[in-house]
Amino acid sequence: MAKYLLLKHYRGAPAAANDVPMDQWTQEEISAHMQYMRDFATRLEGTGEFVDSQALAPEGTFVRYDGEGRPPVTDGPFAETKDLIAGWMVIDVDSYERALELAAELSAAPGAGGKPIHEWLEVRPFLTAPPTVTD
Repeated sequence: MAKYLLLKHYRGAPAAANDVPMDQWTQEEISAHMQYMRDFATRLEGTGEFVDSQALAPEGTFVRYDGEGRPPVTDGPFAETKDLIAGWMVIDVDSYERALELAAELSAAPGAGGKPIHEWLEVRPFLTAPPTVTD
């Protein structure tokens, strides 16, 4: 089994087929979208492929350590639009092909007008430890 991160972007990915921003959806459209996401996760829990998922707010703060005795810097640098993540799901699947299959299905969540978004999702494998060499 291998873990993959499925990333949903606010901006920066190629435009979705149903490219209406969520802040312009009706409450019913948002509810249908969230229900699709919950049902998808529940189904993957049943197959043992679901690890975790979260939706993220568009706002955030960058923080870095700026040396001993100095406060952290919390204003900038700012992320490029391609780096704004709307949410994510972690899956644990048997193959890269299965990760792609699930990402494609997840991209069909409903959006404006109840039509599938067909949004682009970024599929990122988790880094694994390199094999250890024994003599």
